[in-house]
Amino acid sequence: MKLQSRGLISLDINGNIYDYKLYQSLESLSRTKSQRKSAKELNISHTVFNRRLLKAEDKLGFKITEKVGNGTILTKNGLQLLEEFQKYVIKIEKTSNINIAGGHISSGLLETIKHPFNTNIYSSSDRDAFELAKRGAVDILTLDDPLIAYERDIDFTPIAYDHLVLISSPNSAEVKSIADLNNLDFVNVTGSAQRLAWNTLKHYDINYNIKYKVNSQFDAFKLVRNSQNLNCFLNASYFKGNELLRFDTRHVISLIKVNEDKAEVDEFIDYLLNDGQDEIKNQGFEPL
Repeated sequence: MKLQSRGLISLDINGNIYDYKLYQSLESLSRTKSQRKSAKELNISHTVFNRRLLKAEDKLGFKITEKVGNGTILTKNGLQLLEEFQKYVIKIEKTSNINIAGGHISSGLLETIKHPFNTNIYSSSDRDAFELAKRGAVDILTLDDPLIAYERDIDFTPIAYDHLVLISSPNSAEVKSIADLNNLDFVNVTGSAQRLAWNTLKHYDINYNIKYKVNSQFDAFKLVRNSQNLNCFLNASYFKGNELLRFDTRHVISLIKVNEDKAEVDEFIDYLLNDGQDEIKNQGFEPL
């Protein structure tokens, strides 16, 4: 999605007004994971970009970004703030663009691939995006895990396949078989396809302990890498890891058409199912 100034977009938080500049910064940083890349994307200096974030954090009273290795990611509070901006944008914008909301993995895929359509893409959890879809605020709902559709008997369209890999702390013993997972500590990512991993472990009578719960796969990855004897199952399209449960956790990345009246929606879906499959493969997903 092309970034553009939207002067009417602002949020009042505890008496302080935050305009589109902060929104643009958070939106860009959520994708690039780099302050320098985001500053370049917004055509401002790295110093100005960093000062913008620090000023917002000072007013808010909490951290919205944090360093991870050589990059920068949004904290849980930062992601929640971005989602509030995104929900507001969807409510007030009247546009011919295709509005898409969905889970972090599926929406990230659609934001990354090259396509000839004008789209506004908003990333959140599957369930938060589903709430927007129920209000008719988006044209397409994307799902990291089709569970929501299964639970409600809603038709969905698969656009790719993915699976989960095991990520372990650097000091952890090598896992060579499912039996080696017995009694290990894990991080659970709310609303992700991890349910497939937990179901598999239960099927094989493997005892496991959920030690932490987070909302983002990137938060889970950071937590595991900076801890001792901690593990997590994350999407193979974004992370490299142990392929032990590759076939047990294979699942579809899918979408649901919410707006039946916009012709561009059907054209976009048709593109994803045909010409877009090569682009999907290039992003680390398994095409249909």
